[in-house]
Amino acid sequence: MRQRISAIIHTLNEERNIASALRSVVSWVDEIIVVDMYSDDSTVEIARAFGAKIFLHEKTGFVEPARNFAQEKATGDWIIALDADEIIPPELSRELMKIAEDNRADICYVPRLNYFGGFPLLHSGWGPEQDKLARFYRKGSFVHLPTIHSHPQRQNGCRVLELKYRPGFAIIHFNYQDVSHCIDKLNRYTDVESSQRSQKGKRLRAVAMTLSPLWEFTNRYFRYQGFRDGWPGFYYSFLMAFYKMTHAMKLREIQVVGSAEKVRGKYSAIAEEYLAGYESPLNSKEP
Repeated sequence: MRQRISAIIHTLNEERNIASALRSVVSWVDEIIVVDMYSDDSTVEIARAFGAKIFLHEKTGFVEPARNFAQEKATGDWIIALDADEIIPPELSRELMKIAEDNRADICYVPRLNYFGGFPLLHSGWGPEQDKLARFYRKGSFVHLPTIHSHPQRQNGCRVLELKYRPGFAIIHFNYQDVSHCIDKLNRYTDVESSQRSQKGKRLRAVAMTLSPLWEFTNRYFRYQGFRDGWPGFYYSFLMAFYKMTHAMKLREIQVVGSAEKVRGKYSAIAEEYLAGYESPLNSKEP
């Protein structure tokens, strides 16, 4: 019996990317599920033009909850999961269809070729042989945990296949356009990650706050040969170290100071102490 394939894509204001992602799957999958987090651009209209089924999901700041929701809506035997800034080359699509028809596995880990600032990264801990993700799988093989950047939880007994990287046989990921784009994502993701870790009672020692970023840079730039990627490899290694430091600082901030709202309240109270000698014009009465 022919295996039906569903593509699932989560979106939030992805009008610049979504058409390419949809174009890369529309000819070989049986349905497209787009889970949109209330975009205010033309993302949904573009997706509808490709025949996608649209479902809305609350904004969470990270993808895992939306992926689980999309899996529930999918009706195919197999699922290909994509980010809106990713595409599937034709060679890879044919390989994935063959895997499904031959019943060779239940979960397929697919290489991903990541682009940074217009250049592909082949090393830096983010090369296609280093960044393999479970993006093609039989429905019901695993669920995503409700934690940012967590690994999916596989069902017992699932057969796993890991594809080797060859040109054309990797998900193409147009991730960070430039440093500003990277820092913007970094800021949003570390907000979520530090909040989630704080809620779980996680704490960081001062030594870990210092050594973790240093280890991150050393690991990516030297161990995973980020230097071979030229200036993009250096930038990416440094920014991932900065990610670790930012996350650590935000987590420490939550533990010691509290939320930004709490700080604003504290500032208001301090301001009142300094201004106590003034009469407030809001309380004064006209003669």
